[in-house]
Amino acid sequence: MTQAIERPTLTTKPAFHKLKCKECGAEYEAEAKHVCDLCFGPLEVKYDYDVIRNTVTRETIEAGPNSIWRYRQFLPVESSDPIDVGTGMTPLVEAKRLARRLGLKKLYIKNDAVNMPTLSFKDRVVSVALTRARELGFSTVSCASTGNLANSTAAIAAHAGLDCCVFIPADLEAGKVLGTLIYNPTLMAVKGNYDQVNRLCSEVANTHGWGFVNINLRPYYSEGSKTLGFEVAEQLGWELPDHIVAPLASGSLFGKIYKGFNEFVECGLVEGKDVRFSGAQAEGCSPISQAFKEGRDFIKPVKPNTIAKSIAIGNPADGVYALEIAKKTNGNIEDVTDPEIIEGMKLLAETEGIFTETAGGTTIAVLKKLVEAGKIDPDETTVAYITGNGLKTQEAISAYVGEPLTIEPKLESFEAAFERANTLNRLDWEQTTV
Repeated sequence: MTQAIERPTLTTKPAFHKLKCKECGAEYEAEAKHVCDLCFGPLEVKYDYDVIRNTVTRETIEAGPNSIWRYRQFLPVESSDPIDVGTGMTPLVEAKRLARRLGLKKLYIKNDAVNMPTLSFKDRVVSVALTRARELGFSTVSCASTGNLANSTAAIAAHAGLDCCVFIPADLEAGKVLGTLIYNPTLMAVKGNYDQVNRLCSEVANTHGWGFVNINLRPYYSEGSKTLGFEVAEQLGWELPDHIVAPLASGSLFGKIYKGFNEFVECGLVEGKDVRFSGAQAEGCSPISQAFKEGRDFIKPVKPNTIAKSIAIGNPADGVYALEIAKKTNGNIEDVTDPEIIEGMKLLAETEGIFTETAGGTTIAVLKKLVEAGKIDPDETTVAYITGNGLKTQEAISAYVGEPLTIEPKLESFEAAFERANTLNRLDWEQTTV
């Protein structure tokens, strides 16, 4: 599983050339490295924005592929032939019915529940990470995952012809386990939570020399999330929103959407404006929300206990950076209970026809909570990010959606059942409007 592969031919000068520590500023070659040798801070990709400004315009982006690779100059890859499985350019849905329900005027849903190929935003980060892994000569790729990342890594590795071994907590939802196994990777189910899985993977990465997308390839992997910022700006007619609400797990997605907006401003593609950033967590795993509410600038790790397993990271690597962004943009970080998460999933489905997983239910429930607390201006253009598909977490919602009405193949049987259904619907409506 460790044979060398041929690296792709490089045809254009990349706009990135170094890794830089977010804490002390030390620079490193753009290799498979994610931690600073001097201060142990996280490394991120350094770009030459003069190169981007001189080569990228709105028109060149619009003429590009209908995927994340229309933004290739903003991404840390050298090849002109990246791994493109159609990831990105997911719908930005104007959520009129949900907006009316909540009392908002301009609400949009960025719907990565229909992303390709595995129905979550993780397809973005993995497409970038595996393209870079191939450039760096890796033939075996891996990840530590709460489910969606395992799906994406296995699927895109299969497409790229890379060997794949991924690690998940043993109690993961059945849909996410099946959604990984279908691509025939080696799947390791670890008896422990995500943070324990991640620690094991760090040891495996050091021992076997594999390309772990969210460990030694993390600086490249995380850049893929910027495309969620790029796409929203483009889909809003090359304008930034006023307020975004996004789920918080490690905190990386939050920070990269922020970075994506700023890069478009830096390169003259959109006009700069103040965008408020609000984050969503489940109460049963809310270390970032707890820190925000207590006014702390550090994160206290917690043990996860929530149905929102895809965002249940008790020791979030980028938590402090998410805190900083929420504070400096006049945003908020809030958490909601498991029952509120379920109601959030149902609310989005009933109003907009979007079936999201528990992470999306968390986002919608926090959106609702912030509106009710007067923390979202009804006149703001607000974007809520939905990052995964509800078909992957059916266990969380199955007991709360009722059952089909079984009838005889006769008109009178239908009429009787339909009348009963209407009566129940009226009672439900009256209870919810009291």
